[in-house]
Amino acid sequence: QLRQLFGSAVPSFPPKFYLSMTKSMADERRSQLEQYLQNVTLDSNITNSDAFIGFFRKLQQDTFKIQTQRAFLDVYLADGSSIRLDIQTSDTAERILEVTSCEMGLPRELIKYFSLFFFQDHDDRVLSVVKKVADFELPYVSLQSMKELHCKLGIRKWYMDPSLDMLLMDCRASLNLLYMQAIQEVKRNWLKPTEGQMQELELTQKNPNKTKFLELIREAQFYGYVRLDPCVCDYPEEGCSADIHVGNNEINCCIKLPTNQTKEVSFKINRLRSWQVTFLAGTEDGEDTLEFRFEYNDSGTWQWIILYTKQAFLLSSCLKKMISEHMMK
Repeated sequence: QLRQLFGSAVPSFPPKFYLSMTKSMADERRSQLEQYLQNVTLDSNITNSDAFIGFFRKLQQDTFKIQTQRAFLDVYLADGSSIRLDIQTSDTAERILEVTSCEMGLPRELIKYFSLFFFQDHDDRVLSVVKKVADFELPYVSLQSMKELHCKLGIRKWYMDPSLDMLLMDCRASLNLLYMQAIQEVKRNWLKPTEGQMQELELTQKNPNKTKFLELIREAQFYGYVRLDPCVCDYPEEGCSADIHVGNNEINCCIKLPTNQTKEVSFKINRLRSWQVTFLAGTEDGEDTLEFRFEYNDSGTWQWIILYTKQAFLLSSCLKKMISEHMMK
């Protein structure tokens, strides 16, 4: 159907094996199908088409045996409150976001600056954003399939350039969303304000002056970044643990070396040539994880750097967003 609609814009489908496959052949086939899907989803005209959305809507519902019916869905805000929506189980994330925005009084032209995310809010006050919800994804179905992770569905801003805050300051609904998220990220230690900055922020918060608060917090380290859960990397040597922030056209890694010393490294996206995500099943700790590797130019030499993180797709989404914003500029 996609070939009929979009012709040569759709990549060639991987060839089939007509005889029984060995394990290596099956692995190769799976890798080719993953690459095919990633290439297809690069074109928003394709992913926004009825053929694409209809296929994946049916696929999600069939996989988890969920029929189209009326249901209730909670969308959480950064302050912990939620909006309960009366939906259909077959509603896409794009539709859910539109309804949520309408409930909040967010103008249609500002919806593009926000997105839905799956997140975990742990008892130890640690916030973990699991992934950005794809526009064609069915949030109700995904939440049912992720029950063991105890995920919630939330709305957060979706841009990596902090200067875009200025476009949203004149609208009360968008200003409130930015303010709530900034407060949340300070409380959860996503940001690194200096002691002086923290004092100013606390003083401004008491008034409160939301616009001034957001102007002040833009000066704090890692504002506008997405923070990943601590993970393992192979740089500068295998087995190092790392805290990662993605934003401001960089992947910032605070790496703990085997000597217990820490090293802060910034990988700039203008020196990054490509990246790939690979699913790893049955790792040593018994859990499935994802491998995110990127090809980076370090002092004139290209090298692959590997991160082992369950948030690999979130990291990939952030890089795509930064690149698209850079190209728009």
